[in-house]
Amino acid sequence: MGILNLTPDSFSGDGVYKDVGRAVEEAERIAAEGADFIDVGGESTRPGAAPVDEAEEIARVVPVVERVAKRLRVPISIDTRKAAVAEQALAAGAAIVNDITGLEGDGRMLDVVTRYNATVIIMHIKGEPRTMQEAPVYSDVIEEIAERLGWLVRRAEQAGVKKENIIIDPGIGFGKTFEHNLEILNNLSRLKALGKPILVGPSRKSFIGNILGTEPKQRIFGTAAAATLAIKNGADIVRVHDVREMKQVAMVVDAIVRSGETVNV
Repeated sequence: MGILNLTPDSFSGDGVYKDVGRAVEEAERIAAEGADFIDVGGESTRPGAAPVDEAEEIARVVPVVERVAKRLRVPISIDTRKAAVAEQALAAGAAIVNDITGLEGDGRMLDVVTRYNATVIIMHIKGEPRTMQEAPVYSDVIEEIAERLGWLVRRAEQAGVKKENIIIDPGIGFGKTFEHNLEILNNLSRLKALGKPILVGPSRKSFIGNILGTEPKQRIFGTAAAATLAIKNGADIVRVHDVREMKQVAMVVDAIVRSGETVNV
C-alpha cells in the first residue's frame, strides 16, 4: 500500500499539498512502482497533530481521489476518521476506508461503509493523535490489541460490514512506546487468530529513527528491516512511503516465506 499524503504537516516530509495535478502525478508514480493500493490522506495523524476541519479535509482529498480513480485501476483507500470525508471519497471512486479509530470515532462511519460496501481497515489506537504518545501503558500489549481489535471487528460485522471486507492493523506508533512497537512486530502472528488480513505500517516511523538516529527520509533500510519482520510474522499488507524499494522487499520475503509452506496440488 503506497502512501499519498495531501497534508502540509506530514511527519515524513512527503506531503503533496494544494496541487491536484502534482498529487495525481505522484499517484501515477506510486502505481508504476508497484503499489497494490494507494492510501490517500488529508489529515496528519502524527503524534501531537491537531485535527483538520472536515471541509478542509474534503477539499484536499476528494478532487484527487476523483481524478486518480479515473486514470488508474489501482484501488484507492481513503485515510480518514470522518464519515463525511469517507462518504465523498467513496462516491468519487475510493474503495477502501482506512480509519485510525477502528470505525468508532464518527457515529456515521459504519453506516457509510456499509452503504458503499467498502473494504475497511480497522486500526488499533490508544488515545487520539494529539495525546496518544503521552506515556501509553499496557499490561500485555499484544493481548490488549487483539482483544480490542476483536471487539471492533465484531461491532463492524454486526453493523453489516461483510466479513471478507475487513482488514486489521495493530497501529504501530499510535499510542505505543518504542518497546511496544518492537513487541508488536515480534508477536504479530498472535493476531492471526482474529482471522483477518493484517496490515502493518512501520514506514519511516520514529521507532526506526530511535534505533538509527536518522530523519524520516533516511529510514528506508530501517523500514525494509521492519517490513521484512512484519511479513515473516504474518503481515499481508505493508503501508509504505518508498514503494519501489518496499515492493522488492515484500516480493523477496514473501517468496522465501512461502517456499517453506506445504503446497497442496
